[in-house]
Order: sequence, then C-alpha cells, then structure tokens
Amino acid sequence: MGQAPRIVDPSEQGVASLDPGDWDAFRATTHAALDRAIDRLQQAAAGPVWRPTPAEVRERFAEALPADGSGLDAVLTRVEADIAPYVVGNTHPRFLGWAHGAGTPVGLVAELVAAGLNVNCGGRDHIGPVVERQVVRWAAEAFGFPPESTGVFVTGSSQANFLGVLIARDVLLGHGVRVRGLKAEDRQLAAYCSAEAHGCVMQAMELAGIGSGFLRAIETDADGRVQVAQLHAAIRADRASGLAPFLIVGTAGGVNFGAFDDLDALADVAAAEGLWLHVDGAFGALTRLAPSLAPLTSGLERAHSVAFDFHKWAHVPYDAGFLLVRDGGAHKGTFATPAAYLSRAPRGLASGEDWPCDYGPDLSRGFRALKVWLTFQSLGAAAIGAAIEANCAAARRLAGHIAASERFELAAPVPLNIVCFRIKGDTSGAASQELVMRLQERGLAAPSTTRVGGAAVARAAIFNHRTTFADIDAVFADACRVAADLGA
Repeated sequence: MGQAPRIVDPSEQGVASLDPGDWDAFRATTHAALDRAIDRLQQAAAGPVWRPTPAEVRERFAEALPADGSGLDAVLTRVEADIAPYVVGNTHPRFLGWAHGAGTPVGLVAELVAAGLNVNCGGRDHIGPVVERQVVRWAAEAFGFPPESTGVFVTGSSQANFLGVLIARDVLLGHGVRVRGLKAEDRQLAAYCSAEAHGCVMQAMELAGIGSGFLRAIETDADGRVQVAQLHAAIRADRASGLAPFLIVGTAGGVNFGAFDDLDALADVAAAEGLWLHVDGAFGALTRLAPSLAPLTSGLERAHSVAFDFHKWAHVPYDAGFLLVRDGGAHKGTFATPAAYLSRAPRGLASGEDWPCDYGPDLSRGFRALKVWLTFQSLGAAAIGAAIEANCAAARRLAGHIAASERFELAAPVPLNIVCFRIKGDTSGAASQELVMRLQERGLAAPSTTRVGGAAVARAAIFNHRTTFADIDAVFADACRVAADLGA
C-alpha cells in the first residue's frame, strides 16, 4: 500500500493568515485612522455640507479587481483623499435633507467594538441575542407594548414595514400560506393607509404578493391625518365587493412634512373591523422619548406592530431599523424555518428556543443591537429625547423666518421637525427646486425636495443634534441670497 499523502500546513507553503504580520505597526495605523474619524466628527461643521464627486475620482473606482493588496496605510490614504470628502454630508449641522440621522462619537466606538467582535447574531446561545432581547424590551417599554412583545433588527423601516405586512397577511390567512401561496386563496386581501404614507408601504404590498392595486390610499385632512370616515367607507366598500380587508397602516411622522395619523382612532377602527394595525413610525415613533412630543403618538401602544429606525432620531450609526410586534407567536410563526442546520440542542452553543432568525428572513446578521445598547447606555433616553425636542424647536424657528419672509412661503404645516416651503409665486416648483440644487452645489446647506399640491417644494428636515439656531439663521440667510440670484 502506498503512503497517504502528507497534509501540508498552509503556513509551510508561505500562505499566511490574513492577520497583520506586524501587529504594532497595524495598531499605530489603526489608531491614526480612528483619530482622523474622531476629528471628522469633532469638526463636522467645518467645510461644505456636500461636494460633488469629481469625474477623476469616480474614474479611480473603475479599476479592476486587485490581485495583490496595496497595504493598509496606502488604502487609508486613498480613503482620506477619495472617499471621506465626498460622502452625503449628514453629519454636518446644515444637512437638512431627507430623514438622515447624524451619528455620534459613541456610535463610532460601538461600530468599532462590534466589528472587532464580528458576531453573527442570527442565533445560537451567546450574548448577541441576549443584548438584542434587551433592546426589544426597551422598545416595548418606550412604546407601551407588553413586556413579552418580540422584535427584530433589520436594515431600515422599509424592510420592517414589509415584515409587518407579511405578519398581518399570515394572521388572516394562517401560516400555511407560506406553503400553499396566495394563488390557493379564495379571497383577495386589501389594505389601507394614508395618502401621506411612505412609498415603501406600496412596495411592501407588491413584495408580499398581494399587489399595490389593493392598497387603498385614504385622503388626509389639512393636518395630514387620514380621514377616518373615508377609511370606514373604503373598508365597507371592499367587503361588499368580496375583498378581505386585513391591514391598516398608520403613519407616525409622515415623510413629506411629519404628519401623524390619529392612532387612537385607527386602533378603534382596527378593533371594530378585526384588522391588524401596523404603524410606520420610521422617525416619528421615537418622539415617545420626548415628553413634549409624546402625545403625538397617543394610540401607538394599541398597535399590533411598529416599524422604526434607531439610525434616524436616535442617531445610531447606519443601519439599525427595527420591527416591534405585540404578538410574539404571530411574529415567529411568520418566519421560523425548521431547517436541519438550524436544529436546537438541549445544551451547548445550539441551545435556546428563540433565535433572532426566527423573527425575520435574515440568518446572517450583524451585531446591530450592540450599537443601540451602547448608545442608550452611554447617553440615556432623556438626552436623545431632548435632542429631538431641540430639532423641533429649530424647525419652528425656520418656519417663523419663512412665514415672515417676503421671498418665501410655507407649503405645508409644521407639526414636527420638517419645514416645506417654496419661493413665492413659484407655482410650478421649478424655482424652488433650483434653489435647493444651488444650496447643495455651493456647499451651503443640503435640504431636499418633495411635492406638495403636485409641485416641487423645498424640504428642510432637521434631524441633526448638532444643528443650532445659528445654523438655521445662516441657512435661511443663504437661501435668501440664492433666491435673490434667481430673481425671486
């Protein structure tokens, strides 16, 4: 018999580990990179809010896959030259676009610690799911949900809203719909939301296989709240035509100008009609942390599920979306998978009945819970709530400037932290859109646009805990100068 081939240790063939050969040099390089990251946050107000990425920089990112590495020092030099100057700018106090959180130095440390631990939080018996369950309990406490509620981290509220639709679908049809599919059903589902609802709600209906054609967008009143009488009428009409209403999606902080539905009224309708009430609270749900604003979410505690983002008004680093569900059995029944490789053991690393992967589609999951846990443990819920209140005060200041202005006018109510405005007489919205683009391109400020009454308007969404009244005054003054350039 011949000899068995010798198994060679890869290190004998010169194939090294991916760890650094010189840990001291790596430590020095890494400390320097961390110092630069801290400097950027400390100096977040310096320089332009945003700058476009030059063509020559874009071209550098068309290179072929590198077979050989350049070394960490060289690559970090490229980061400083080609990446850091051209990010979106949401750490800057005059970034007023969309609904972006600003991050915190504490969050930077949390991401560093989580990356070093490199924990897969899909399941198994380790501290990651324990920390995640702590955050679930905190969310339940903040929103008035029962302590046995369940929750799961996802990328953002778009994903959380999608999962909420799936749970509501399964509650009505039974979890067997996961196997037999919607085609086997003898009834078409129908859902209801505000005309101010985020577009991801429509997308969730499509992804769930129900169809956006069966999502009824109910008109709102002057304050952006869904009109309950019209909601009742739509449900009755759908039942009369043979459809099966199953879901109401309430809005806590509408995407256009921050409107809140009357969640208590929606909860009454859901209870009377036997429907699931899901609330899209992407940023508005966290007003529960701010005493002066918490009444806006009255009724949130009666919802069946809530989608929200820790990476918006809690300023946890991206991404940290979350879904909170009152009925843990319904939640788990929608997603748990009895796969052999996910079998549970009575002891050891594979023990434990409830793993995070039982409550959502992701098996490979980062340690998102750590940065949320560390943020709240370090800063406290009261400080985060105070920062939310300060943003709303800044929005009221900007709204006051707009209302008193000869150049601008408010385009929507200002119930929270979002100010929609237009140049006076700009019925088409073209001038207001040009105003926004010039402010961005000059690095002065970064508002965004939305559509109100069918026309584009400027939209200043104040989410940054670094934004002061001085920033608001400066943004308004710059907007006036740019509007004057436009002949307004």
